[in-house]
Amino acid sequence: MTRIHPHAHSRPTRRALLGGAALTALAVTTGTGTASANSSAPQASWPTEFPLPNAFLPEGIAIGSRPYAYMGSRANGAILRTDLRTGEGEILSPGATGLVSVGLKLDHDGLLYVAGSTGVARVVDSRTGEVRTSYQLTPSTGHFINDVTLLGDRAWFTDSLDAVLYGVPRGRTGEVTALPLTGDWVQTPGVNNANGIVGTPDGHGLIVVSSSPGRLYNVSLKTGYATEIGLSGVSDVVNGDGLFRIGRTLYVVQNRLNRISVFDLDAKAVTATLRRTITDPRFDVPTTAARFGNRLYLVNARFTTPQTPDTTFTAVAVSI
Repeated sequence: MTRIHPHAHSRPTRRALLGGAALTALAVTTGTGTASANSSAPQASWPTEFPLPNAFLPEGIAIGSRPYAYMGSRANGAILRTDLRTGEGEILSPGATGLVSVGLKLDHDGLLYVAGSTGVARVVDSRTGEVRTSYQLTPSTGHFINDVTLLGDRAWFTDSLDAVLYGVPRGRTGEVTALPLTGDWVQTPGVNNANGIVGTPDGHGLIVVSSSPGRLYNVSLKTGYATEIGLSGVSDVVNGDGLFRIGRTLYVVQNRLNRISVFDLDAKAVTATLRRTITDPRFDVPTTAARFGNRLYLVNARFTTPQTPDTTFTAVAVSI
């Protein structure tokens, strides 16, 4: 593995397969972006910024119960594993021409669920880098499989160019669920819509951010009905990208605005009240966030910077 030092399944039918009985069996589990993801506290000596390979083009980041961050590359689908205690990284999975790795989530069994942009979702072994399973969720063009969260027995993926969520079985093979978005959902042509995704506090639904024009929705797993979440203290969450939730606190990464908006959700996640915003001079278009202890770690995608073979990238940590 290259060290970095600091300094196919067929396309699913468009229908929701989760019935009421299956829904009642769902539970909030580790890896969904809740406080149970890990409990260790980073030491003051742990770095709060570390480099990624030049031209890596990062976007997704995932952290489990151990102090390792997994970051995906838009350049070739490579996955980098970095020790949070030292900032030293190594290429876990080398990627290949045509591959993309954007949103990632790490399950308790060591499997990484990776959004592949071009219609693909991959399941990667976080210990070996081996691709365990690959799902072709949509055609390779006209779609953008962007982010993923873990809830119940499925990994749920967003498609930024289509009003459908896709549920991939966790830890086993099986049929993919396609859940069309209805209700209040507004699909705007030609821009990124559904982006970040996380489970609701009660585990019965999904919170999805639409980047343009910047809305939050509570999506029913039974029906796909999307209820727009009422915002208080702010009019929108434009450029909303990655979502992270701890209990009823929702963190919304607004990439090109270089900030994280922190909201208090009500018990049913139908309203969100802005509590504060987090900014940092080291932010350079952060996209997604993952937690370890009392820190959120984010990757800087640098979308506004020319992407050349010499372009540098970093990941940074902020206290929460």
